[in-house]
Order: sequence, then structure tokens, then C-alpha cells
Amino acid sequence: MAVKKKDKGQLIVLSGPSGVGKSTVIAELMGQRSNLYFSVSYTTRKPRVGEQNGVNYNFVDRTEFERMIADDELLEYAEYVDNYYGTSLKAIRERLEAGVDVLLDIEVQGAAKVRARCPEALLIFIIPPSFEELSRRLHGRNTDSEDVIAGRLEKARLEFREIPNYDYLVINDKVSNAVEEIEAILTAAECQVENRRDILSQFI
Repeated sequence: MAVKKKDKGQLIVLSGPSGVGKSTVIAELMGQRSNLYFSVSYTTRKPRVGEQNGVNYNFVDRTEFERMIADDELLEYAEYVDNYYGTSLKAIRERLEAGVDVLLDIEVQGAAKVRARCPEALLIFIIPPSFEELSRRLHGRNTDSEDVIAGRLEKARLEFREIPNYDYLVINDKVSNAVEEIEAILTAAECQVENRRDILSQFI
């Protein structure tokens, strides 16, 4: 018997320091799960070379973003380096109600706001196998100065302090292993009694 489509999707928050490999892990995960929507954030910053509107970010001006804040259209938002970043509440609700899982890639402050507003959300933090490996990966990009890398590493130390507020900790030593661990977490979440009420109803 085919399992019935879920009545409600799962909201998944993925956080981790710059350089840990979140984007690669997410791309691999998206390729493996059909019932998963990646929420594209809104931002007021200008597109970088190669970025596409609606793919990397939804690019809007400051006036429009502040209208979205005033009209309570955002699940969470933050201002970072003079630009706003935020997540559309409407887009997420529509997909969750259609039984589609929604994945958010957001920083620790945004994750805390999501947890406050959606206590049922699954919070996953990705770490490197060691702090030395994180430094190596950031240097390996060859895109940032030593000062910028030092700043990213200092920020990572602060982010690591928030890990106890998350539900799961995934180690990205190898992308395939990290994806496997996240897959296991999502499968376990789907098997929770609360998420299988529709199937359970025929037995009790």
C-alpha cells in the first residue's frame, strides 16, 4: 500500500558557520528528496555577479522590505552589514499546508526567531570535523583576505555557543556522510506519532 501524502510538511532549519559547506550539502540533499522545498530568502543587498533573482535570493529594495516587516509577512528577518535578510511566511505556510517539507538556511539569530514562532521546527546545526578544518576550508576558497577570514572564524566561535539550542548536530567531514545524517533525521521526524496521525486513525 502506498503511503498517503503527508497532511503537513516539516519545517527544517539548517545553520552553520561560513565555510562549513552548507550550500554543497543542501544541493546534494535537494537532489535526493523530491518532497523538499528550499526557501529562497529576501534581501535588500544588490545581486552579485552570477546571482539570479528568485534563485539565489529574492532581491527587493529597502522600502519593499520594510513594508513586508510592517505587514508581518516575514517569519524572521535580520539586518546584517546594512542590508536586510528575511524569510517569507506566506511562501512557507503554503508549502507546509500542501504537505511539502521546507528547508531554511539561516543564521543562529534567525533560527532562534523561527523556534520562537514555530516550536515544531527541526533545528539542525552543521559543524566541520575540527576548527582547524574550518580554517583550512576558508583559506582554500581564495576569496577573502586574512582579516575577513579571522572575522569569520571569530563569528563561528560565537555561533558554536548556540548549538545547545538546536535539536541535532551534523558533522560535515564528507558531504555524502552529512547528507546521510540529515536524511536519517528527516526520516525519524516523519515516523513520529504526531506526524502519522492520519495513518494511525484507522487503528484506534
